[in-house]
Amino acid sequence: DKVLMELIEPYEVRVAKLREFLEDVKPSLRYDIVPLADPYGPAVTDPDLQCLVVSEETRRGGEAVNKKRLQNGLPELVLYEILLMKDPDHAQNEEEKISSSSLRQRLLGTLLRPPRQDPALPSHPYVIGLTGGTGSGKTSIAKVLGQLGAFLIDADKLGHAVYVPGGPAYEQVVAAFGAEILNEDGTINRKVLGAKVFGNQERLKSLTDIVWPEIAHMVKEQIREADAQG
Repeated sequence: DKVLMELIEPYEVRVAKLREFLEDVKPSLRYDIVPLADPYGPAVTDPDLQCLVVSEETRRGGEAVNKKRLQNGLPELVLYEILLMKDPDHAQNEEEKISSSSLRQRLLGTLLRPPRQDPALPSHPYVIGLTGGTGSGKTSIAKVLGQLGAFLIDADKLGHAVYVPGGPAYEQVVAAFGAEILNEDGTINRKVLGAKVFGNQERLKSLTDIVWPEIAHMVKEQIREADAQG
């Protein structure tokens, strides 16, 4: 029953739980718990290893381990493939196998613990900041939260809106970076602007000092709108 808190437990705590599990399964079992500092671990350097347990999902990883072992002058490991248990109750948008990802998705919208009481924070509305790199699933998670009743504010869209003619940052950006960043129709050419600032920390800061406060102001306005809508 994995939940997020268990996934971010300290390494020492997780090792202790693994050791407890192994001793419970078979006290006479000899084992060595090794921290993984790279994608392969000791599997590509230990000459005493003979077998690697994989699943249908991780078999390609096992094959990559064997390729590395051969490069290191070591014999290939036997890949013993186990079957993954199917989840008979999985939803259409969930993985077919029993998966902690599915369980965490089902927990979305569930209050796992009470919000911390901070007198500096307003009690309503409750604001969640959803962040992550490209491809990390922000859009998918936002969609699910929206289906659960959340009011969605897309900061990327607001970031585009501040640049449009008449937008709150338009005049300041043009004044700071010159008319050469403009297209023929008067709109800001973001590629030209990007070429001016990226790789130049001072210019990038000048741009963010103009744009970010305006985006924050627009976000606060939308939060007030959400609050008014209940």
